[in-house]
Amino acid sequence: MILLATALAGALSALVAGLFLLLPKATRDRAMPHSVSFATGALLATALLALIPHAIQGAGPFKVHAIGMALLVGIAIFFVLEKFLLWRHCHTEAVESAQFHEHHRRDASGWLTLVGDGLHNFIDGVLIAAAFLTDPHLGVVTTLAILAHEIPQEVGNFAVLMHAGFSRARAFAWNLGASLTSVLGGLIGWLALREAMALLPYALAVAAASLIYVAVADLIPGLHRRTDLRASLAQIAWIAVGVGVVMVAESQLH
Repeated sequence: MILLATALAGALSALVAGLFLLLPKATRDRAMPHSVSFATGALLATALLALIPHAIQGAGPFKVHAIGMALLVGIAIFFVLEKFLLWRHCHTEAVESAQFHEHHRRDASGWLTLVGDGLHNFIDGVLIAAAFLTDPHLGVVTTLAILAHEIPQEVGNFAVLMHAGFSRARAFAWNLGASLTSVLGGLIGWLALREAMALLPYALAVAAASLIYVAVADLIPGLHRRTDLRASLAQIAWIAVGVGVVMVAESQLH
C-alpha cells in the first residue's frame, strides 16, 4: 500500500501538472489560485485534524509535550531546509526573478529545482510510510493531502524547467523522475519505522510539521498577495472545500 500510494502521488502529480500546462494560459491563471487555496485547506486539515491527533493518541497522554517538541523540531528542520534552497515550493517568484539572469544561471536553476524537488518528494514518501504504518486510513488521507499540494508545485517546476531551456518532453521526464523519489522514501520509511514502532507518533508529528510549514510559510503568503474582496472570498471558499474534503475522507474511511 505504501509503494502504491507513493507511486500514485508522484506520478499523478507530475501527470496532472503536465496536462495542466497544455491548457490555455488564461485558464491556467484562473485555476492556479483556486488549487493553491484548496491545497492550503487540505494540508492544514490533514495536519491538525488527522496527523496530530493520531500522534498524541499513539504516544499516550503523558507524552503530549514530547509530541509538541517533535512538531516544533520538525518546523525548524523544514525552515532550515528551505533556507538552503532544498525545500522549494514558491516557484512563481523563482520564474519571475529568473527573467533577469544569464542563460547558465537559468540552466542551474532548473537542475537545482530538480534536486530540491527530489529531496522534497523523498521526504513525502517517508511521511506517507509513517502514516500508513500508524493506520491505513490515515495513510490514504495523508496521501491525498500531499497530492493536493504537489500538483501546483509540479506546475511551478515545469515552468522553471522550461524557462531553463528544457523541452516539454524533457521537463516532463525529469520532473516525473524527481516525483518518483517518493517511492524510495516510502520504502526506506517502511523499513526504518517498521523496526521502531515507538517512533511512529513522533514521525507523524514531523509529518504534520511539514504540512503546516508548507501551508503557512509557502502557500498562505502567496494568497495574501491578492487582497481584493472577490479573490479573498474565493480563497476562503476553496480553503473550506479543502478542509471539508479531508473531514469527509476521514469520516468515510473510518
